[in-house]
Amino acid sequence: MSGLAAGFGADALTEDALLGGRVRLLQPRGGYRAATDPVLLAAALQAKPGERALDLGCGAGAAMLCLAARVPGLELHGLEVQPDYADLARRNAALNGVAATIWEGDAFAAPAELRRIGFDLVLSNPPFFDEAAPAAPDEGRDRARRARRGAADWAAAALARLRSGGRLALVHRAESLPALLAGLGAGAGEISVIPLAARAGRAAKRVIVTARKGAKGPFRLAAPLILHEGPEHLKDGDDFSREAAAILREGGALTG
Repeated sequence: MSGLAAGFGADALTEDALLGGRVRLLQPRGGYRAATDPVLLAAALQAKPGERALDLGCGAGAAMLCLAARVPGLELHGLEVQPDYADLARRNAALNGVAATIWEGDAFAAPAELRRIGFDLVLSNPPFFDEAAPAAPDEGRDRARRARRGAADWAAAALARLRSGGRLALVHRAESLPALLAGLGAGAGEISVIPLAARAGRAAKRVIVTARKGAKGPFRLAAPLILHEGPEHLKDGDDFSREAAAILREGGALTG
C-alpha cells in the first residue's frame, strides 16, 4: 500500500496530534477534520482492557484511537460509510501501532458479520445536521456533517450494537438531546448527560450522553464542562480550562 489513503493526494493530508501527542492523526486538509469532540467522547466512556469497542461512524479514527491511548488492550472496531475515510482510519491505526478492524458500511445497514458481534462499548460522533442544512463544499466533510437519519436513529443504532449491559457514549448538539433520549427509549438506563459549554456563563452547545443497555439506574444531569478560560478568546493558541486541558492534553477521564 502507498503512504497515502486512497482518494487523497500527496498534498491533501496533514498529520496532527491529539491527547498531547499521544495520538497521531492523518486527516484531509480540506475535508472533515477532528477537533475536541472525539477526544471528549473517548474520555467519557468507562472502558476496561479486554473489552470490545465499536466506533460507529469512525471517520479517520480519532475517537477510537483516543480510547485506545487511554485504555490499552481493547479489541477495536470502526464502521465508516465513506471508503476513503475508512482507509484513512486503517492508516491511522497502523501509524499509532494499534490493532483495529475497520468495516465499510452504513450505520443503519451494517455488514451482517458485524451485526453478529455484541460490543461492550460503542461510541459515536454522528453528523450534527440534517439534509436541510447548507452543504459543505467538500463532499467528504459534507457527508460527515449532514445525515439522512437524525439523532434518535443514531442513538438507537448505537444501542443495537451493544450486548446487554454494554455502555455507549454519543456527542451531539444540545438541541438534539430530546431526540437522543427518545432513540435510547426504554432500552437503556444509567443515562448521564454532560453539557459542554464554551465558557462560564454561556449555554451549552453540545452534550455527551452515556448510557448502559438494559440498565434500570436513574437519569443524571452532570455539571457542565467549561472548555475555555475567561469570558472571550483573547490570544492565539488554545485557552482551555484546567479541567478541559486535563482531559484533552493529559488523557484524564470525563466523569461529569
